[in-house]
Order: sequence, then structure tokens, then C-alpha cells
Amino acid sequence: MPKKTIRDLDLTGQRVLVRVDFNVPIDHQSGAPVVTDDTRIKESLPTINYLREKGAKVILMSHLGRPKGHPSPEFSLRPVADYLHTLIGQPVAFSHDVVGTVPEQIVAHMKNGDVALLENVRFEPGEEKNDDDLARQLASLGDVFVNDAFGSAHRAHSSTAGIAAHLPAVSGFLMEKELTYMHDELQSPERPFVVILGGAKVSDKIKVIDRLLDVADTILIGGGMAYTFKLALGESIGKSLSEPALVETAKAALAKAKAKGVKFLLPVDNLIVEQLDFGAKTVSPGKFTTLGGGIPDGWEGVDIGPATIKLYSAEVAAAKTVVWNGPMGVFEIKECSKGTFAIAETIAANTACKSIIGGGDSVKAVKLAGVADKVTFISTGGGASLQLLEGKVLPGVAALQDA
Repeated sequence: MPKKTIRDLDLTGQRVLVRVDFNVPIDHQSGAPVVTDDTRIKESLPTINYLREKGAKVILMSHLGRPKGHPSPEFSLRPVADYLHTLIGQPVAFSHDVVGTVPEQIVAHMKNGDVALLENVRFEPGEEKNDDDLARQLASLGDVFVNDAFGSAHRAHSSTAGIAAHLPAVSGFLMEKELTYMHDELQSPERPFVVILGGAKVSDKIKVIDRLLDVADTILIGGGMAYTFKLALGESIGKSLSEPALVETAKAALAKAKAKGVKFLLPVDNLIVEQLDFGAKTVSPGKFTTLGGGIPDGWEGVDIGPATIKLYSAEVAAAKTVVWNGPMGVFEIKECSKGTFAIAETIAANTACKSIIGGGDSVKAVKLAGVADKVTFISTGGGASLQLLEGKVLPGVAALQDA
């Protein structure tokens, strides 16, 4: 998926509009707003600093949360501008308007190497509608458009796709890295290629499963989605989370795996409990199902069991390429986290493997397990990662100029 990047441009003196993903958690409860996870901000620094060093005037734009098309103080990017200042060691001009006189004046007074940040683009009602008038107004602030917001690349919004109709559009370094690992590397992966999929619902991942059945050697299933597959095999699952309406879909996936010769593994044992309170982060005392045993009525599965951990870990330890998207259980609760953390640790221990963590809860898991620095690549995109794994064309990527 070769796209032009900022390396292909003469940037000196250019007004460069950069779509970044500064959709980060901010704590408003303890006085001054505080950024509590700066991962996405730091991932944008290679692009921002390169543009500064090349003498560009860097105008950043991002969304934050879901303000639904109107200004809302809790979703202001002002705290992010203040935080970015501490990371790059120079002032970051902040425009409290997205378009109009204020940003126009700020940009007009920028010098080469300066950095500015526009207010939350979703304060504009046209942003999520991919309004062309808004895209034109944004484009008027720059000479070049750079998309470095992979996490929003699956959205056809004014600041991600629409603006590319009005300016030369290329990728930043983070976008380039995401496309390399989440797409290019998986076209002909080094084998054995093991895919680990978890999370709550088959419906969230069935298209990913279907596509990866064409390229994977082994697929390991965990989380709530495993119980829909168990239903498809006629096994009892008690009151475990499942999607009965997707049993036939699960059967089709199992049949395709068999026809393709793909090893498709489901949990052989589970941690089960009678009561789970996700809000309070508590569970009743649990027990493990026996190998191959079903889950009795009144009980629900909340994690993979020790035999499954051993089975899955052996597959991961032998892999040369691993993609992981979705936890093995309710890892937010300590008692139900062993399976997820064991998988994270096994991936990290396989130093001969190219390990790709595909966004969302899997990213939280490798961080909580303390192994984030021991995997090859961690994606910054949740929905974007899934759609790319499904084989979809992302609007924010399609809009960029081909290399």
C-alpha cells in the first residue's frame, strides 16, 4: 500500500496541515486538566519534529471524544496543546476556533518551525458529515495536507478524507508505520503465522476471521466470542456471553478453517464464575471446567483456563509472525486476567517472532502486563486496525497520493 510521505516533499516555508490523533484520556477531576495517557501524542512526535526541522509551519488538527458538533469544554484540546509544549520544548499556539479569523491570523504570523494546534475538529457540525465547505476552509490554512492519524483513517470526515480533495495529501511517519505492519507485512508473513482473536463478540471480528482464514496457519480464539463457537459445536456454555444469532456464521467459519487446513483452536477449559459485577470489578469465587467439559447452568466463562493457556502458549512460542487483537477474558478484573496476561508474556518472550498488537484492549493488556517494550509493533488504531485486517479500504488512506 505504497503512499507518498513527507519525505517526498520540499517543506521549507510550507504551511503543513497535519491530521493527528490526539484523542487521549484527560482527567478533569483533579483541578487543572491532565493528560493521563500520552501514547498517541508521543507517536506523533517523529512527524511533528521532522516537519519542524525541515522548516515547515506545522498546523495540527485532531478530534477528542464525541462532542456531537458543538463546543464542549470537557472535549477541548487546550490541555493537549499545553502538554505538547512540554514534549517539544517550544510554544504551541492554540486556536480556540477550528476555522475562521482566529486560526487564519495565527497561521499568518507563524514562522518556519512553529507549531499550532486547532481546537477539536468535531466541534464543527460538518466534520463527521465530511462537509466539503468545512474541508475547503481547513485546506485554506495550508499548502500541504499530512495524515498521521491512523486511528481515524477509517472515518470519511472533512479533516481525514475531504481535505485531501483540496491539497496535496501524503502520509506522516506513524501512518506509514501502521500501514507497513497492519497491511504490508501481512500480505506474505513469515510462517508459522498465528492469529489470536478475543473480545466479547463474534460480530465484531467475523470479517477479520474470514479474511485471515485465507492467510493464517493457526487461529486462537478467546474471550466471550469463544462461547458462540462453543454453541456452534453443540457444547453447553451456561450463561456465558454469546451471540446465538451468529451460530450459523460460526459454523461456516469452522468449516472454512477445516477446508483451508487452518488450525482453529478454541478453549479446552475455562475459568467460570456464578456472579460477575463488571462495574464493581468483582467476581464470585471461580473454578475451572475440566478438559472438554461444558459450562453448567448458572455459571459463565470469564477467562481461558490453565490447559488452554498451555495449548495457546505453545502455538505462540513456535510462531514467526503473531497478530493479536482482543483479550482472552475479562482482564480488567484481576481474578480473570491470567489468560490474557499469559498470552502477552508468551508473545513478548518469543524474540524470534514479529509480533503485531492490533489496537484496543490488546494494547492495554500488553501495557498492564509490562511487556509493551518487548513486542514488535503496537497499533494506535482500534476500529481502523480491525477494518484494515478485514481488507477494507480506509477512506483516510485512499485519499493520500500514491507513491
